[in-house]
Amino acid sequence: QMGLAENQLCLDLIKEWIKENPKASVCTPEGVHQFSDIANFQDYHGLKEFRQAIAHFMGKARGGRVTFDPERIVMSGGATGANETIMFCLADPGDVFLVPSPYYAAFDRDLRWRTGVEIVPVHCSSSNNFKLTVEAVEWAYKKAVESNKNVKGLLFTNPSNPLGTILDKDTLKNLVRFVTKKNIHLVVDEIYAATVFAGENLVSVAEVVKDSEVNADLIHIVYSLSKDMGLPGFRVGIVYSYNDSVVSCARKMSSFGLVSSQTQFMLASMLSDDSFVGNFLMESSKRLGIRHGVFTLGLKKAGINCLISTAGLFVWMDLRHLLRVRNSFESEIELWHIIIDKVKLNVSPGSSFQCTEPGWFRVCFANMD
Repeated sequence: QMGLAENQLCLDLIKEWIKENPKASVCTPEGVHQFSDIANFQDYHGLKEFRQAIAHFMGKARGGRVTFDPERIVMSGGATGANETIMFCLADPGDVFLVPSPYYAAFDRDLRWRTGVEIVPVHCSSSNNFKLTVEAVEWAYKKAVESNKNVKGLLFTNPSNPLGTILDKDTLKNLVRFVTKKNIHLVVDEIYAATVFAGENLVSVAEVVKDSEVNADLIHIVYSLSKDMGLPGFRVGIVYSYNDSVVSCARKMSSFGLVSSQTQFMLASMLSDDSFVGNFLMESSKRLGIRHGVFTLGLKKAGINCLISTAGLFVWMDLRHLLRVRNSFESEIELWHIIIDKVKLNVSPGSSFQCTEPGWFRVCFANMD
């Protein structure tokens, strides 16, 4: 299963911490005395200790260069719920969000299915290594407006899923200036923030908000512990907004996707352990880098190249030379079926990410031995 973006490389560190901290769970003999308190109804805003701990962890995961306000932390059932929540808060049915492609395949579900919001892709190409540019965003915005679409915002992942690349600070600043000029919202999905294993540090949009003259009311962050800590089953999603009205609205909606108080209680203790968190983030980055290096070197020896990437749990693999018919999506799907049926590996074809060039595949490397 190489189509699933799971991070299992550091679960041993989490298991060890749990063994050494039995009081952190209300389902152990050491912690059961707190069971009744946690099992009862809690504040829908979330346990205070949890919001403080997750805000602290978000800062650590971004190199300690920014701080986050616990009062702006809104819970959700994973990043899936967080992305839908922010769409409900910002847009009406029929409104448009610009999303750079290739983009996370499930955005079509998360952003659209129940909200009625439309996605207009901002097409990026291999000619510049799929780099997102302000010019491409401006072109997509212009075309959407000419088609009488009501553009409410721009949304992208940073680091990118499926590319594994990160935006440089200048580009991020220019995108923030663009949304400020157009008075549209910017949602940055930063759920891979702590998966950077090489190159420059991730620049969070929170740094740009801090450093630049922008309308902070237009800036929102989606986060989760699913990728950075490898805990997708815990369903911890976060909406973080600089807009008071959005925080208030999202909080009212959060009762439809709360994180269980038992999970909050344990994670509050774990994420407040600075020694553990520091070691975990360092070791995770190291292990991801090693795995990425081994995997891409093996592919290179087989004559297969990948887009140069410095983050994420996957590589963007170039199989264009193996297509039966060049520039054919039918050939891409044909090749995909060969990989699944003959090779017995599940990888994800680029067309599922709205890639405009046939022959690219996302391959996940952090979810297996």
